[in-house]
Amino acid sequence: MKFSIVLGTRPEIIKMSPVIRECQRLNLDFFILHTGQHYSYNMDQTFFEQLKLPDAKYNLDIGSGSHAEQTGKMLIGIEKILLKEQPDAVLVEGDTNSTLAGALAATKLHIKIGHIEAGLRSYDRKMPEEINRLLVDHCSDFLFAPTKKAKKILLGEGIEEKKIFVTGNTVVDAVFENFEISKQSQNAVEQLDLQKGKYFLATVHRQENVDDENRFRRIVEGLEKVKDKFGIPLIYPIHPHAKKRLREFKIKPKNLKLVEPLNYLSFLQLEGNAKLVLTDSGGVQEETCILKVPCVTLRDNTERPETLDVGSNIIAGTNPYEIVEKTQMMLNRSNNWKNPFGKGDAGFKIVDILRKKLE
Repeated sequence: MKFSIVLGTRPEIIKMSPVIRECQRLNLDFFILHTGQHYSYNMDQTFFEQLKLPDAKYNLDIGSGSHAEQTGKMLIGIEKILLKEQPDAVLVEGDTNSTLAGALAATKLHIKIGHIEAGLRSYDRKMPEEINRLLVDHCSDFLFAPTKKAKKILLGEGIEEKKIFVTGNTVVDAVFENFEISKQSQNAVEQLDLQKGKYFLATVHRQENVDDENRFRRIVEGLEKVKDKFGIPLIYPIHPHAKKRLREFKIKPKNLKLVEPLNYLSFLQLEGNAKLVLTDSGGVQEETCILKVPCVTLRDNTERPETLDVGSNIIAGTNPYEIVEKTQMMLNRSNNWKNPFGKGDAGFKIVDILRKKLE
């Protein structure tokens, strides 16, 4: 049997890495199709090298564009490759336009689809990711839910139970595996002249935050107030798109340490050694939970409610005073929560289920 693994963003590469490694371990017939949704494959090649992953067999280099333009180009490119390769199943991860395009191309060609990280919901239809998750879940043949809560959501939407498998989340495998790899590289904490456990880390990149001047301005003000109140460095690795919006909106952050985007292993080191992380990223909410680092989410909702349930995360929204208050609350909490995303064997489970079902 043959698998196609479709991905196009760095978070997808990270979360697919345990599945790719398991396919390699079993010497399975598979290939990686990289859409180039956020970056060209050439820019991501170092990322594959860092994580010790095989190169993508195909890269579409789609690049940026409107949602329709990007997804349409991907559909055309993916369909041609699937017709040529004739895989037995296509694996997609998460909620990006690459995920949606991979699933749609496969279902039109009657190729089985496996959706990794199925059943996540923010219940905010304004988020393009929410639409992608819904559509992909409802056209998939194998839904790999990270938690029992995600499975319950899928069942509530009328998806057959025989299609749903609770596997844990591959992010756990990825954090454990890649944190070990990161120890072999340069120490990002020392490079930025920081001390372990004595700095905050922030990430803000989602369209609904950085493309809305009022929301972005309030988040930056909140970060400044956190820095002023607690008096320790606040590091913000800033995405090029967010940097562009800062210039356009004439927002000039005060006392925040803005740095260029970091490679994944360096970011993982910073994350694992931070006192607390403030973020609008879903993946970072999961990673901080696994790494036992308190998290404050700069959004009005989350599709990772398990992090709220165990107490590793709290929703702050974009009100500056609320951001400070929720930061204080998280700093007062013990970090002895239980990781709800599995034991780190999701990659093994997913590949094992696929093999048995396809055979």
